[in-house]
Amino acid sequence: MRIALVGAGGMASMHADCYSAIPNATLCGVMDIRAEAATALAARYGAAPFTNFDKMLEEIRPDVVDVCCPTPWHVDYVVSAANQAKVFGIKGISTEKPMARTLEDCQRMIDAVNGAGIPLFVAHVVRFFPEFKLAAQQVKQGAVGNVASVRTRRGGPMPHAWNDWYADFSKSGGCILDLIIHDFDWLRWTFGPVQRVFACGFPHKEGMQKDYALVTLRFASGAVGHVEGTWSDPGGFKVTIEVAGDGGLLEFNANQPTGTPLRIAMANSDVTAAGVAVPESPTGVNPYQLELQHFLDCLEAGVTPSITPYDGMEAVRIALAAIESVETGRPVTLQSMPAS
Repeated sequence: MRIALVGAGGMASMHADCYSAIPNATLCGVMDIRAEAATALAARYGAAPFTNFDKMLEEIRPDVVDVCCPTPWHVDYVVSAANQAKVFGIKGISTEKPMARTLEDCQRMIDAVNGAGIPLFVAHVVRFFPEFKLAAQQVKQGAVGNVASVRTRRGGPMPHAWNDWYADFSKSGGCILDLIIHDFDWLRWTFGPVQRVFACGFPHKEGMQKDYALVTLRFASGAVGHVEGTWSDPGGFKVTIEVAGDGGLLEFNANQPTGTPLRIAMANSDVTAAGVAVPESPTGVNPYQLELQHFLDCLEAGVTPSITPYDGMEAVRIALAAIESVETGRPVTLQSMPAS
């Protein structure tokens, strides 16, 4: 698979490194509006640098276009690639999360790839972390019984990148859209559709240098979710999960220095037993590599990837509802599609 990469920042660099380890992938082109950045990243992997997207497609005729630029421009590159898919033989498109800044842009992307007859893969990498994958499996298999509540926490210090775009709320959507959308997707995948969202957090403003949000989700199942996200923690990045059911409690702490991080405490028991063993983080195989490998394998096999553009859009819908709730101080009711 010939890969054309859009972007040369931190996430694009991660993807480029992953492609170098995937047997059925060759990174052929790197496009960025910053010529020096495109040249530097392309040179590390023997790819060609570009500052013009259309020229990259014309010269390398990729099988896959992988979009890793800042969120507001996902829609432009995805739609452009889809519209030129037949001309250049593009077989599939992937885009980093969040899928887009607005639901209208998500729909434009869906319409474009549907019209081109090619898949769009939204890279919600948390599903490929072994601990999160195992936690979802355990919950779905009834390890803690009927779930009443779930808590997640994710965050660290404020990120900074090209033109400090994360600090521009109109572009990044703050920690709700850019950060805890990871948890919204995983929660919807694990616990099903979300019916209502209520959130509180910092006022949304441009030039922000910190952000924080606490989001409460009411699932169609009746379970309640509490999702905490922060770009205000100077102590480093932290991730935790807690799932409480009538049969026990599942806990995961990514910051645990040793031992198996995923644990299940059964109800009516004085013993806390380790759950099914999983590799400690960082895992033996990079989860970003696993997600990209999955997409390429699906393209080769002609099967639908495990994450659809509708999944990506629904995660954005939850995030935007949370932002609306912060701004209005009121809960927001959703009419969302069922989890896939």
